[in-house]
Amino acid sequence: MDYKSLQIDMDGPVVVVTLSRLGRRNALDEATVEEIGHFFQNPPKEARTAVLRGEGPHFCAGLDLEEHARLQRTPVQFMRMCQRWHWAFDQIQFGGLPVIGALQGAVVGGGLELAAACHTRVADVSTFFALPEGQRAIFTGGGATVRVGRIIGPSRMVDMMLAARTYDAARGMDLGLCHEVVPEGQSFQRAMRIAQAAAKHAPMSNYAIVTAISRINDMSTTDGLFAESLVAGIVQSSPEVAEGLEMFLQKRSKRIEPT
Repeated sequence: MDYKSLQIDMDGPVVVVTLSRLGRRNALDEATVEEIGHFFQNPPKEARTAVLRGEGPHFCAGLDLEEHARLQRTPVQFMRMCQRWHWAFDQIQFGGLPVIGALQGAVVGGGLELAAACHTRVADVSTFFALPEGQRAIFTGGGATVRVGRIIGPSRMVDMMLAARTYDAARGMDLGLCHEVVPEGQSFQRAMRIAQAAAKHAPMSNYAIVTAISRINDMSTTDGLFAESLVAGIVQSSPEVAEGLEMFLQKRSKRIEPT
């Protein structure tokens, strides 16, 4: 696919995906959402992990309101557009490739919905989070009620929108919107280190981590425990396990230490 809004670069086993709509603060139009979905549906075979970032000072300013106003979509057209966003972001969350989000500046509206689909989110101190849809006379449509609501809870999401709250990086980490805060300008470097380390994990283990945990969380307790045992049985009996166990038994594996 010929990408116009994404820049794709390989760095060893890590594929770096850069939102490249600098003049629009990386706002998401229909074409960009399609590019995101198609890329993560079929990433490079040599990629073991991915880093998703935005070009310039902002990660993503959300829905491209200029396109939204120009197209004047009907309710059905907008519903179908939302479903394409759901499909595209599902390719990130459930596609099987670990995706590390490198955040800076605006992570708002659809940008927060996009970030919430990433498996690990590193923010620098310039990052701020908001869901300003209420102030724009619209409603979330890219999955926030599911992904963001499950991170911070539905009550806090309602408050976040009604009170027009903007959270800085530190508060965002307290709430789970990001997992780590680093000095300004360093989120990409830190995200790359995480991605490079994760790329050394067994592919089957990484696949289980990023595809099973969220789905199991949607299940009842008994169904979740059964699904966990099923996934564990498949992963633990894969050929990759023998090498990892041998390294551990020979004390050649890295010690577990705080990071």
